[in-house]
Amino acid sequence: MSERLPMEEEVMGLLVGGFSVVMLIAIMTVVFLWRKYRARRSAFLWITAHFLLHAVAAYLAWRIAGFDLTDVQASEEISLLLGQAGVAWGAGMVCLLVGIVKLSK
Repeated sequence: MSERLPMEEEVMGLLVGGFSVVMLIAIMTVVFLWRKYRARRSAFLWITAHFLLHAVAAYLAWRIAGFDLTDVQASEEISLLLGQAGVAWGAGMVCLLVGIVKLSK
């Protein structure tokens, strides 16, 4: 019998759907601004990298939520996934900060 993180049936779909809608709006905004301010191309590349790394971090976090808690290696796997998600999130935040600095010049 597999045991997963307890949550209501619809929650994972709502999380994925909500995240996807917000990311789509954010990416469309960046693409619009990128086309409007072509001289700031490198800044928008950094911000796009932030979105990609943020999506990787979210994917890893969703894998944690769906992990089989009865697995023998559950603690180790969840710890590893959490560490990887944290590294992706941290790298994404650095990319966002670099993009903001480049935009402010």
